[in-house]
Amino acid sequence: MTVTTTELKVDIEGIGAVSAILTKPADARACYVFAHGAGAGMRHAFMESVAAGLAARGIATLRYNFPYMEKKERRTDQPAVAHAAVRAAVEEAARRNSGLKLIAGGKSFGGRMTSQAQAKAQLAGVRGLAFLGFPLHLDGKPSTQRADHLADVGIPLLFIQGDRDKLADLSLLKPVVEGLGPKAKLHVIAGGDHSFAVLRKSGRSNEEALEEVLDTLTAWIDKLD
Repeated sequence: MTVTTTELKVDIEGIGAVSAILTKPADARACYVFAHGAGAGMRHAFMESVAAGLAARGIATLRYNFPYMEKKERRTDQPAVAHAAVRAAVEEAARRNSGLKLIAGGKSFGGRMTSQAQAKAQLAGVRGLAFLGFPLHLDGKPSTQRADHLADVGIPLLFIQGDRDKLADLSLLKPVVEGLGPKAKLHVIAGGDHSFAVLRKSGRSNEEALEEVLDTLTAWIDKLD
């Protein structure tokens, strides 16, 4: 299968341009607008692995940096800036992938910024949001406050979460997802941490856990209207 990788710039009105990478298989049937986590940008190994794995499954990805990461700053952007970046990336993905099913979301912080943006105003053309490790709360500070906006998202949601994730106590996340109704789905990666790494004693490898993440995400995308 032929996969093309295109490095590009996404212009964020009033803010500037950020780097992005479009990974697109020749037979792509959907595109996932894939935002990075707080501590690592779009070129992180996890982001690369997800993009490659989805491409092998016929799903394109558009990865992009948030402005703070583009400037190599440590402090994350203010929500309004992050939301603007999400919108610009979605618009760029739609423009470059006309006719493909469009999904958005991301890893940790990136997923949360995407859902916040969608809750404030619909992301044009996006049919669902997928979270690869939703950061429900800070480590050691269980809370559901970060989920309050999810009721306003209005489109299907997929939460893929490790059961060892210290940023999402499953006893809190499960009722949150259930409360969102049938459009929200939770898939738990047994033994996975916030990045889906598993312990050796689990009997499987990190690569196998990631394959489960990718298979779950692909199947969910294919079922979206």
